[in-house]
Amino acid sequence: MAMLIMGECIGCGVCLEECPEGAVCEGNEGFYIDAEICNECEGLEVAQCVEVCPVDCIIKAD
Repeated sequence: MAMLIMGECIGCGVCLEECPEGAVCEGNEGFYIDAEICNECEGLEVAQCVEVCPVDCIIKAD
């Protein structure tokens, strides 16, 4: 599993700096989370990207 940045993203980039695994990337269409790298911040209570997102647009991907 991995986290997923939804369309409501405002492109602020705070998740990019906060990800301990370096899974948040910036592409032509905006920010996205590399599912092969993301471990949902295993061992932490809340994924760090979710914790810092000012518009709550990051969810767990199914």
